[in-house]
Amino acid sequence: MKTLLLALSLSASLCLNCVNSTTHKSPAVGDSLATVPADLSKPGNPVTAADQTKEYLGYLKGKRIGIVVNQTSIIGTKPIVDSLVALGVNIVTIFGPEHGFRGTASNGDKVNDAVDPKTGIPAISLYGKLKKPTKEQMAAIDLMVFDIQDVGARFYTYINTLGHVMEACAENNKEMLILDRPNPNGFLVDGPVLEDHLHSGIGMYKIPITHGLTIAEFAQMINGEGWLPNKMQCKLKIIKVANYTHNTPYTLPVMPSPNLNTQQSVMLYPHICMFEGTIISQGRGTYMPFTVLGAPQLKGRYDFSFKPQSIKGMSETPLHQDTECYGLDLRKYDIKHIEKEGRIHLKWLIELYNAYPDKARFFDMTQSKQMGNFDKLAGTENLKKQIIAGMSENEIRKSWEPGLGAYKEMRKKYLIYP
Repeated sequence: MKTLLLALSLSASLCLNCVNSTTHKSPAVGDSLATVPADLSKPGNPVTAADQTKEYLGYLKGKRIGIVVNQTSIIGTKPIVDSLVALGVNIVTIFGPEHGFRGTASNGDKVNDAVDPKTGIPAISLYGKLKKPTKEQMAAIDLMVFDIQDVGARFYTYINTLGHVMEACAENNKEMLILDRPNPNGFLVDGPVLEDHLHSGIGMYKIPITHGLTIAEFAQMINGEGWLPNKMQCKLKIIKVANYTHNTPYTLPVMPSPNLNTQQSVMLYPHICMFEGTIISQGRGTYMPFTVLGAPQLKGRYDFSFKPQSIKGMSETPLHQDTECYGLDLRKYDIKHIEKEGRIHLKWLIELYNAYPDKARFFDMTQSKQMGNFDKLAGTENLKKQIIAGMSENEIRKSWEPGLGAYKEMRKKYLIYP
């Protein structure tokens, strides 16, 4: 996954939309493993926009292309950059988000510019000194393509990258083509709406913790709500996911970032990420991040334990490094409970706060460089106070209104999928 694979051939790519789903031999490049269901009207089997090459390949031809991608950007099983170059598309610049173009950088690490060794195309980091492409970089392209898998949470930074690139496109009068992908948490719209004074790199937009939108829908919201500077508008062209609704289950074919390395972690991430603002480890420094919770001080209260260690490319200096942590094992938690209830689970946060012996240290981010800002993650200063005060989950939820209800109504304007 982290290594570039052989490119697709033209005839094999066209097969992505042919009458049957067999592969074809190309005398120029070889066999393709990339096939998708031929019947794009068949419900329950999502086909990503990238896999529908017939819908956009002609639009790319003859243009100088900039492309925002990472390791999740694939056609069939192959990296989209390799595939498009093999199909004759003129990609002049690759732009990479947090974790880098290949998705190998650890959480929060700055990523340097490079040259893609496979294609020789410059790869520019948008998670280092740059947050958006420069005027000079934008002048070198005719069209920007955006194809990155999101997981539907406000603090997952790919929606920030989307906004920054839209800003650059609007400033330089360039169009953005979005190749949309399903949101695995697309059924979930919940949490406190971000308070204005808590805007940060893990919360740029006035949305709840889970926004319930695909990348293309979110881009429409950015435009429609005037969230770009000076209410600029980015010209958008969207290729939709076929056979998709917000309730359609979707298992990611490629992990979206180093610490979301299983489908279980992807589904639990919106519920567990707030623990990054507490003394509780979320499993960073293990090969089961965002599926376990624990701390050394909970020994005797829980039987399950794990030991965070330095893991290159995932977590080099995890919280509670080399110390046994005791707590909850959620690796086999039935995600259907979340799908049925359709809400952020606060029960684990409340439970572990109540179980932790030194409550004054539970939210104290000053004690560890590895801890984040709980209020910025939650999007509100109230949640921490409410948990400390012993409020119930239902009482806490009531305080999210009317903001959450207003967001849900606003969201309807930008939905592409049922």
